Amino acid sequence: MSKSNLILVRHGQSEWNKLDQFTGWVDVGLSKKGIEEAKNAGAKIKDTEILFDNAFTSILKRSIQTFDQINRICNIPINFRKDWRLNERHYGALQGINKQKMRDLHGDEQVLIWRRSYDVRPPELEKDEVEKLRSQECFLGQDIDPFPKCESLKDTFKRLMPFIDLNLTPLIKNNKNILISAHGNSIRAMIKFFEKISDNEIVKVEIPTGEPLHLLLNDELKVLDKKYL
Repeated sequence: MSKSNLILVRHGQSEWNKLDQFTGWVDVGLSKKGIEEAKNAGAKIKDTEILFDNAFTSILKRSIQTFDQINRICNIPINFRKDWRLNERHYGALQGINKQKMRDLHGDEQVLIWRRSYDVRPPELEKDEVEKLRSQECFLGQDIDPFPKCESLKDTFKRLMPFIDLNLTPLIKNNKNILISAHGNSIRAMIKFFEKISDNEIVKVEIPTGEPLHLLLNDELKVLDKKYL
C-alpha cells in the first residue's frame, strides 16, 4: 500500500504564549523555551529517519523559527514554502490581551466560548487596528482579500481548504513525505479534515507546543496511524 508521512508541529512557545496573551496574526517570535522546544522537536523528527519531500510554514515568524531550528538538526534537503493560510486563527480584538484579564472582565464562560467554540467569532478589530496588523512585514506582498477582522475555528478551517486541496492532497496522493510547522488552530483544522472529526469534537482537541504529530496516510487520504513522537 502506498503511504505518505505527514508531520505537523505547532511552533514552540512564543513570547506571548509565555505572557498568556492572545496572539493570532500578530507576528511574535519564539521565547527561549520555545527555541528549546523546537530543537527537541527536531531531534525527535530526526530519529524517525523520514526523508522529506516538501515542507511548509505559515508566514508568521514563530512558525518559521520553529522550522529553522528543526532544519538545523534534520538538514532537510528541500526548500520550504510559506503560506498565509497556515497562519494561526485571527483572534481579532483579543490579540495582545492577557487571557486572565479577559476572564476577569467577561467571565470564564465567555472567554472559553471565544477560545474553544467552533463557529463563534471573537470581537472584531477596529478598522485602524486592521491596517496596523496588515502593515506588519510578514503580510507585505500577500494577497489576502478580504483581510479578516477576526476568525472562528470554522473560518480557519474554510481558509485552509484551498491549501489542503491544492498543496497537501496532490502530495499525499503521490506518496510524498511532508513536514508542516504551523499553529494550534491551523493544525486542529487539518486534523479535523483528515480524521473527519465533528464540529463538536474538534473543540476538545488540544495541540501542545513543540510536539511533532505524525500522521501516516494512504493515497486515499485515510489516516492509517497517528501518534506524537
